[in-house]
Amino acid sequence: MYKKPKKIIHKVILNTRTALAVGSLSLLMAACGGENADVPTTEKAEQTTNPATAAILSGFAPDELSKILLDGKYKELYARFNQPLKDEISETELAETGKEFTKGIHTLEKASTMQLNGFDRRTWVSDAGNKGLVGMFDPDGMITLIQVQELTPSPETDNVLSKHEYALPFEGDWYVFWGGENVLVNYHYELEIQRYAYDFIQTKDNYSYKGDPLKNESYYAFGKNILAPADGTVVSVVNDIKDNEPVGVMNPNQATGNIVVIDHGGEYSHLAHLKQGSVTVKPGDKVEKGEVIGLTGNSGNTSEAHLHFQISDGADLFTSRAIRVKWEQNLKPIQGETISAANYR
Repeated sequence: MYKKPKKIIHKVILNTRTALAVGSLSLLMAACGGENADVPTTEKAEQTTNPATAAILSGFAPDELSKILLDGKYKELYARFNQPLKDEISETELAETGKEFTKGIHTLEKASTMQLNGFDRRTWVSDAGNKGLVGMFDPDGMITLIQVQELTPSPETDNVLSKHEYALPFEGDWYVFWGGENVLVNYHYELEIQRYAYDFIQTKDNYSYKGDPLKNESYYAFGKNILAPADGTVVSVVNDIKDNEPVGVMNPNQATGNIVVIDHGGEYSHLAHLKQGSVTVKPGDKVEKGEVIGLTGNSGNTSEAHLHFQISDGADLFTSRAIRVKWEQNLKPIQGETISAANYR
C-alpha cells in the first residue's frame, strides 16, 4: 500500500518569477506529485530576445553552461545571473556549491532542451549518471535558475516495460513537457505511483498559448480529442469537475480532475485533467484503440490545459505503481520533443 500524497501538482507554465534551486528539487516548471514545486504566475512571458542569441552576445550560449561550471569559471557564470538570483546566492556560495557538485565528474551530457513561453531550460546528467544540472535562461539570456542535485535511478523498474504496447493517446503534434527516466526531465519520477507518467501539451512557435493566458481557450491543447491508447474496458470515469479558470488557479482537492481509467488486461491507463463534460464513455464500456474518450481540459490540480497520461498496475492511481510504457514502434518520448501521432499510426 502506498501513502496518498497530500496533492498531485501539474504545472505546465514556465514561471516568470525567479527562484534559486541550488541543491534543491525546486523547479519553475510543470510538476506532478511534488510538494516543492514553485507555483507559477499567469503573467505572459514576452517574446523578446531569442535566449540563444542573447546568450552568445553576452558571453556564452546556454549549451555551454555545463562546461563553464566544470571549468570552474564561477565569476563568468555569476555575471549571467539575473538580479533576483544574485539576491539569493553570493558568488562565493556559488563557487562552494559548484566545487562540491563537480567532484568526480568528467563530463556532463545534455539530457534535454526546452524552449517554451519565452524561456530556455537545459538539463545535463553526469557521466556516472548520479548527478544532474538544470539551467534556465530568460528571454534576455540571463540565468534565472541553476539547480544541481543527486540523481537516484530505479533500475529495477526502469528496465521493465509494460506487457502491452500502447499508441499515443491523441491526434496531431504534441509536445512532451515531462517525460523520461530521471527527475530532471520528468518530475513525476520521484514518486513511485507516477514515476513513468507523461505530461503532454501543444505548442506553436515555442508557445503553449496565444492570446489571453488567463483563458483556457487560449491554450492550443484545450478541447483536443483524447484517444484510448489500446483496446480495453473502462473501469472508472470522472466527468463533472470544472476546468480551472482563470488559468493558474488550481484545484488540489480534486487532483486528477476529470479522468478516464481503462483496464487493458491487468494494466491500466490513466488519462487525466479532461475537459468538464467531455468524457464520452462510462464504466463497463469496451473501447478500441484510437477511440475518442474525451477532450483535453484543465481540471484538477493543474495550471494549464494538458494531458496527464500513465500506465499503472492498478485502477487506483494512488495505490498503484506506475509502469514504464512500451510505446508502439519503439517510441521513447523525452522532455522537449514534439511528437506527431500521424507518424505512429
